[in-house]
Amino acid sequence: MASLVSSPFTLPSSKLDQLSSLTQKHLFLHSFLPKKGIHHNSTKSSLRVKCAAIGNGLFTQTTQEVRRIIPENDQNLPTVKIVYVVLEAQYQSSLTAAVQALNSKRKNASYELVGYLVEELRDVTNYKSFCKDLEDANVFIGSLIFVEELALKVKAAVEKERDRLDAVLVFPSMPEVMRLNKLGSFSMSQLGQSKSPFFQLFKRKKPNSAGFADSMLKLVRTLPKVLKYLPSDKAQDARLYILSLQFWLGGSPDNLQNFLKMISGSYVPALKGTKIEYAEPVLYLDSGIWHPLAPCMYDDVKEYLNWYGTRRDANEKLKSPDAPVIGLILQRSHIVTGDDGHYVAVIMELEARGAKVVPLFAGGLDFSGPVEKFLIDPITKKPFVNSVVSLTGFALVGGPARQDHPRAIEALMKLDVPYIVAVPLVFQTTEEWLNSTLGLHPIQVALQVALPELDGGMEPIVFAGRDPKTGKSHALHKRVEQLCIRAIRWAELKRKSKAEKKLAITVFSFPPDKGNVGTAAYLNVFSSIYSVLTDLKRDGYNVDGLPESSEALIEEVIHDKEAQFSSPNLNIAYKMNVREYQRLTPYSTALEENWGKPPGNLNADGENLLVYGKQYGNVFIGVQPTFGYEGDPMRLLFSKSASPHHGFAAYYSFVEKIFKADAVLHFGTHGSLEFMPGKQVGMSDVCYPDSLIGNIPNVYYYAANNPSEATIAKRRSYANTISYLTPPAENAGLYKGLKQLSELISSYQSLKDTGRGPQIVSSIISTAKQCNLDKDVALPDEGEELPAKERDNVVGKVYSKIMEIESRLLPCGLHVIGEPPSALEAVATLVNIAALDRPEQNISALPSILAETVGREIEDVYRGSDKGILKDVELLRQITEASRGAITAFVERTTNKKGQVVVSDKLSSILGFGINEPWIQYLSNTKFYRADREKLRTMFEFLGECLMLVVADNELGSLKQALEGNFVEPGPGGDPIRNPKVLPTGKNIHALDPQSIPTTAALQSAKVVVDRLVERQKADNGGKYPETVALVLWGTDNIKTYGESLAQVLWMIGVKPVADTFGRVNRVEPVSLEELGRPRIDVVVNCSGVFRDLFINQMNLLDRAVKMVAELDEPLEQNYVRKHALEQAEALGIEVREAATRIFSNASGSYSSNINLAVENSSWNDEKQLQDMYLSRKSFAFDCDAPGAGMAEKRKVFEMALSTAEATFQNLDSSEISLTDVSHYFDSDPTNLVQNLRKDGKKPSAYIADTTTANAQVRTLAETVRLDARTKLLNPKWYEGMLSSGYEGVREIEKRLTNTVGWSATSGQVDNWVYEEANTTFIEDEQMLNKLMNTNPNSFRKLVQTFLEANGRGYWETSEQNIERLKQLYSEVEDKIEGIDR
Repeated sequence: MASLVSSPFTLPSSKLDQLSSLTQKHLFLHSFLPKKGIHHNSTKSSLRVKCAAIGNGLFTQTTQEVRRIIPENDQNLPTVKIVYVVLEAQYQSSLTAAVQALNSKRKNASYELVGYLVEELRDVTNYKSFCKDLEDANVFIGSLIFVEELALKVKAAVEKERDRLDAVLVFPSMPEVMRLNKLGSFSMSQLGQSKSPFFQLFKRKKPNSAGFADSMLKLVRTLPKVLKYLPSDKAQDARLYILSLQFWLGGSPDNLQNFLKMISGSYVPALKGTKIEYAEPVLYLDSGIWHPLAPCMYDDVKEYLNWYGTRRDANEKLKSPDAPVIGLILQRSHIVTGDDGHYVAVIMELEARGAKVVPLFAGGLDFSGPVEKFLIDPITKKPFVNSVVSLTGFALVGGPARQDHPRAIEALMKLDVPYIVAVPLVFQTTEEWLNSTLGLHPIQVALQVALPELDGGMEPIVFAGRDPKTGKSHALHKRVEQLCIRAIRWAELKRKSKAEKKLAITVFSFPPDKGNVGTAAYLNVFSSIYSVLTDLKRDGYNVDGLPESSEALIEEVIHDKEAQFSSPNLNIAYKMNVREYQRLTPYSTALEENWGKPPGNLNADGENLLVYGKQYGNVFIGVQPTFGYEGDPMRLLFSKSASPHHGFAAYYSFVEKIFKADAVLHFGTHGSLEFMPGKQVGMSDVCYPDSLIGNIPNVYYYAANNPSEATIAKRRSYANTISYLTPPAENAGLYKGLKQLSELISSYQSLKDTGRGPQIVSSIISTAKQCNLDKDVALPDEGEELPAKERDNVVGKVYSKIMEIESRLLPCGLHVIGEPPSALEAVATLVNIAALDRPEQNISALPSILAETVGREIEDVYRGSDKGILKDVELLRQITEASRGAITAFVERTTNKKGQVVVSDKLSSILGFGINEPWIQYLSNTKFYRADREKLRTMFEFLGECLMLVVADNELGSLKQALEGNFVEPGPGGDPIRNPKVLPTGKNIHALDPQSIPTTAALQSAKVVVDRLVERQKADNGGKYPETVALVLWGTDNIKTYGESLAQVLWMIGVKPVADTFGRVNRVEPVSLEELGRPRIDVVVNCSGVFRDLFINQMNLLDRAVKMVAELDEPLEQNYVRKHALEQAEALGIEVREAATRIFSNASGSYSSNINLAVENSSWNDEKQLQDMYLSRKSFAFDCDAPGAGMAEKRKVFEMALSTAEATFQNLDSSEISLTDVSHYFDSDPTNLVQNLRKDGKKPSAYIADTTTANAQVRTLAETVRLDARTKLLNPKWYEGMLSSGYEGVREIEKRLTNTVGWSATSGQVDNWVYEEANTTFIEDEQMLNKLMNTNPNSFRKLVQTFLEANGRGYWETSEQNIERLKQLYSEVEDKIEGIDR
């Protein structure tokens, strides 16, 4: 079978296991790496994905033919034909054996059998063959059909034949399929409506129960006995259905043989009157403990352990009381069908490594009961095991159907040990998985990776493959070894003493420069490390020689003490010679293709590889090397990312094999390990993240508001991610000229009707111009005579603008782990939490409660204020002030003198006082004194809960839990303002069920934003609709907003998502043009690499949606998608469906367009080079017709689609991250690129939607950049807050300026005054200049260099003397860093 990338070799699957990992490396890596030494044009062709090469382009190439048995009917017996469809293949070998045994007896009937895996029905030919097989079938069997699009296919095919079929048996599946059941007079077509006890079963029980499967099992046990004595046929048919279910769940070839005899004897007309004898089902335990060498299954853990102690085959190590004990969770169906080879391998590997095992199984879909029953000592309540590995791949409660995560978490918290969920391949064969750049199948990622993460599961290691012919599972030995060693290493953490545990703390330096060591989003890294280490030291860990302060710690890690004091080098912790490196790093030869022979020139001194960092007792603080190619413009152009360099590999070899860490702690968001090339999810042993992390348990501090990248770290570096809080937010406030403006406006309001009105307006206009507000508001000339109404208008617009600046939320300073915000610091966050309506909790937003008091709707006030209507701007300011005041009053009453929250007693007393409620007291002195008491009380009760969560502190506690081998409670990541459940931090952070988005609420918000975007574009473009919008989808945004930006794309093209009975979204349907009320707008969607990894199902959905719209028969002026697809199909000579490709991202395993790296490292020549990076890295398309082919390069279509764009668009979704805070936003901005691709050379409009507050806005990119500069870079409140963090603060200021240059480079939307003001603020102010230079000279040098670069590249025009001053400063700071005193 040809591999995914047109490859020079094929391998029979049996040989795969025998190849050593190294030679496999060479064979498989060709699909990840750019070839070296080949001219660029040929590189492209060798990386082009050929869909033809992989059969049907789907995930699995297996077909029903391997499951077809045609009997040799030489005795003319009646033939019974059975067709079955199952989710997993474990029934295949058992059913095949049963039918072969029946046919060999040649008695009564001969049996024809054919089976399909649900996944195979995606393929058109397979589906046709399925329908054809049903035409002459007698019996249809289906089981576990839970994927909606495929369930509907099964339903359609079986429905046609249902009346003719002799029997239809469907075991637990989606209700649509369950309704197909029929056995004689027994039918389930009324499923969910009927009153009989049997049907009540299928109605959803209490929302929290995964009880469906369990009650089904109980029923299965008792019903046949009861039904036996009921006379009617109906009861007998129902009894046989239940017996069938017992046979099926019993799964062994004998049970299935009797099952087929019973069904054919009772229901196949040709056998009527033939008495076919069958035995009753052999029942196995529903749940228990199973060991391949044990004489029986155990229902009692004590009995099992007694047997274990008397085993003759076990070595002494295993019998020792000190041996680690690992719990395993198995699926009963694999054991009863005899498909258990992969389980046996894991058990044997663990025992060979000296670990005892307790393998439990359950037949239902709820494992929480068995986990509590078999793994926890009922008397001491302590676990029998040190870590648990689930080999089912499913969520602990509910399997593939409905999950109950709270119940699962409760059981795992009681158990309190690390919980690993390993994955057996279900939908792919081993070879298909090995050849896939995506790795695991998207549906499997959703069911078996994303859902277990919500329970707190970690380490999705693929440990078992599937044989294409027999369907049996087999162990992947290299992966089983990795899984078992890691499970034992986690168990060891539970057993080692604190004093002997070794911890490697890893910090990041990005971009590589000494001023950047310890970079992490929103985190003061060194102060946090210091706080963690002091705490660990108190707790009994060995942290010898820890310096007196965090500043001293920085000095020791950053400066090489041997050399002179301010040396350019970091402290070297270890020199590794090349031979040692090669011995410790078996995959080092694979890196030579990209980096040549070791040591290379990164993290090396010519002879040795250098590990930077410093050791304190048993704690090593090390600096993770960077990608290594950020400074090489040619490397940045490659469409696939390069492998890690030798220095990078040496760092992790040192941590694991020389320092011998028991755990590694990656400190802050985020490093590069998890973004190295390899499969997206479900890595093999040749994927770099897997090789690098090796066998070390990985704990990772991650910002709570970044669940998407945290999820990548979980899946690709096997991290236990622990969330930390972002710094408390404050309002940006006003300063300098802006403050003056606000004073002038308030005097205008009190004096506007006197003679002084016009004079004040004139001052307002001139001050606004000095503040550069004339770019945002149309201002008349200063001396112009204005009528009173016009004056109000001008003032209203300026007022509205400065209120927008004043109320913008800023994270102030940087967070320190273990220092939660004080209650008063939490006020701004609470004000914003209070500003959102929460209808599902029956909570009205505070601003809308206040607006109602004066007879207004808050939405109208927002609209009026946006338009600049003076009285509305003023009312909105009063509402905002009243909200802040009421909440401050509330918080002050709930805290003690030290500012700590003493909520419990105080809250009840506050909520008890009618008239004395602090918020009522506050509001009684404002115009809102008549506000609705009940609504206010509900709101403040909710705020009281939120306040407790904001100030709770568990970040250190959870880290210690993880290091002690305990279970860290999982929790969602996201924006605490939208979803307070993100708090308290210190949880094992997870994303969401990818099939649950977009939600209905997200769709509502999306409509509002799209309508505003279209209105804005029409207003700016002479009333014309935009034909195409180019936009970006981010992983984190879609998690925080439950799919708002995803829904925006769907609404632009005019389709709506349709959810199935489980609330999962896997389907879309078009909205009629009448309902849409405008043309369908074409889109070009650039998905971030992280979005691609997390939401591949949604990419599939989007691609299906766009192609569906392109094929609608509608007038072209009403359907721009079709209009453009037809033009492009003709120009490129391809089908319309292919021309309608609009969903793009990076190649699998690569991230970002690299423009950010080029800008941060100044390694680019001109803008065209940046645009080439974008095109070469972002032109990989997802194709819903061949989802298994991964991302295929479609550069021509990409360029043509972009060339029709009239607007570019991105979303900002939370106050913590804005356009210049991170480099991701400009990295994926195509504004200038589109201008170059358009035939008319016209620059597209660029818009940013801002949904960070209740009042959603669509602004131009230029307006947003100005707002950002005013509230952050140029705002004393922000930069003073940053500088209070010292060394790291200087870097944050430099980063904002560099990102501003990034926007100039990709969009040209930065005004000259932004650079000019920044120069005035940071360079012309002597005091400020010295502070920056002394606090972090390396970052200050970069700041000066960035100013010079902005000028050199033509983004900033300024006076000659400014440039001279900067050049002189640059050489001064160079000398200071080199330690030369002139």
